[in-house]
Amino acid sequence: MEALGGTALYVWTALFILTEVHSEFIHIPSLVHHGVEGQSLLLSVETHFQLDEAEMQGTWSHTRPSGTRTTLVTFTKEAAITDMMYRKHLLFREPNVSLLIQKLNQSDEGDYHLDLNIEFHNKTGVVIKEGRMVHVTVDVPVSTPVIEKSPSYTVVEDKGNVTWTCSVERGTRVGFQWLRNNVRLAPCDRYSFSKDNATLFISPVKKEDMGAYRCVASNPVSQGQHSRAMDLTVYYGPYNLAVNSGQGLRTGEVFTINPGELVFFDCQADSNPPNSYVWISKSRNATQVITEGPRLEVRSYRLAQAEDYLCRAFNNVTQKQDEAQFTLVVASLGTGKEKHTQEGNSLSPLAAITVCSLFIIGCMLLVFLRRTCHPKRVLMSIYNRPLTEQKRPHRSGHEDATEDFGIYEFVSIPGKMESTQASCRSLARLESVQDMHTTIYDVIRHVPETPSHSLLN
Repeated sequence: MEALGGTALYVWTALFILTEVHSEFIHIPSLVHHGVEGQSLLLSVETHFQLDEAEMQGTWSHTRPSGTRTTLVTFTKEAAITDMMYRKHLLFREPNVSLLIQKLNQSDEGDYHLDLNIEFHNKTGVVIKEGRMVHVTVDVPVSTPVIEKSPSYTVVEDKGNVTWTCSVERGTRVGFQWLRNNVRLAPCDRYSFSKDNATLFISPVKKEDMGAYRCVASNPVSQGQHSRAMDLTVYYGPYNLAVNSGQGLRTGEVFTINPGELVFFDCQADSNPPNSYVWISKSRNATQVITEGPRLEVRSYRLAQAEDYLCRAFNNVTQKQDEAQFTLVVASLGTGKEKHTQEGNSLSPLAAITVCSLFIIGCMLLVFLRRTCHPKRVLMSIYNRPLTEQKRPHRSGHEDATEDFGIYEFVSIPGKMESTQASCRSLARLESVQDMHTTIYDVIRHVPETPSHSLLN
C-alpha cells in the first residue's frame, strides 16, 4: 500500500508540474491574422520540445462566423489526414504543426482551433493537452474613394445645407475620414457623421466652411486612400465694409481735403458674389443718391461746407446689406510736397535759422574788428613787426604824395573844430591823444620836421 501510494503521489506531482509549464511546449506568435483576399496566410506554430522524444496527436478545426465548426486536419507525428473539401486549399506538413491557407477568400474567415496531445517517452501514461485559438479575417484592399456633394450647386450662407458622401468600389471593413484643406474634421454643432463616417452633413453652411474637401478610406490591409479634392463654394456677405481714399487726411470717419482738389473714394466689402454699391449724400432735410458703383468722385470746390456721405453695399443673392458713413471737410492742408518736407525733415527750419544766425553774427564780428583794429596794424602784429620799430628815413610827410592815398577815418577829439586830412602813415605814429585838445587833422598839419619834436613827446 505504501508503494502504491508513493507511486500515485509521484504521478500526480509530475502531472502538476507538466500542467503548470505546458505553455512552454508550443507557442503561436500571433493570435489574430488579417489576411488579404487572394493571398496565402500561414498560421504559424512553434514547438518547444524534441519531436523524437514524444508522440503527438492533434487536429485543426475551423469555426465560421455562423457558428458551424469543421475539422480540417487530423494529424500525428507520422501522418496527416486532410478533409477532402480542403485538400487543395490547405497545406499541412508533419511533423510541423503549422497550417498554411492558400488563396484566401471570404469563407475562410472565423476562428481556427489547434488541439494537441503530447506524450513523452520517458513519462509513460502522462499526456499533455495543448489548445490554442487563432482568429482570421479576410479583407479586400480598398480602392480609391470617390466623393459627391449634394446639392451640386452653390448654397447660400445660413440658409443652405450640404451633404458629402464617400464610397469605394472595393474594400471590406472600410473606415472613412474627412479633410478640409488637409485638416481632419471632427463632429461639432454643425458637423455630423454617419456611423462609418462615410457621410458628412453640414447644417447650416457658413463662409468658413469653404475649402477643398477630401475623403480618406482605409482598412486593416490598406493604407489610407485619398479621394480627389472637391471645392465647396458658398454665397456670403457683405462683410468688413470700408471706405478709403488715397488723398487728403483721414481722422476716424472724417476726410479733410484741400480746396479745389479732385478726390476719389473707394468702397469695398468681402462678398460672394460681388456687391452692388450706391453712394448717398446726406443732409439734415433729405438724402440723395449720387451715383452707383464702387468709386465716388468729389470736386471739393462744389462743397460749401462739411457734408456727410454714405456707401451702401448690397448682395443680391444673400439679400444682405451693409453701410459705411463718413464726413467730408474742405480745409487747406498745404501741398503734398510741403507736408512731405515737414514730416520727413522736421529739423530743416531749425537748421536754417541756425545758419542764418551764425552768418549774421560773423558779419557783425567782422565789422566790429574792422572798426576797432586797423588792418595794417593787425597784420604787422601777426608778424611781430611793430610799425614803430621800422627804420625809415626822415620825412616831413609831404615829400611823396602817392603815399597819401588810402583809407581815411574821421575821429573826433575834444578841442579844435578845424579839420584837415591825415594819412595812414601819420596816424600810425599816433599812440595817445587823451591830453590834447585838438583834432587829428590839426595834428597831421603840425607834424614836426625833426624826430626830436615828435607829437608823442
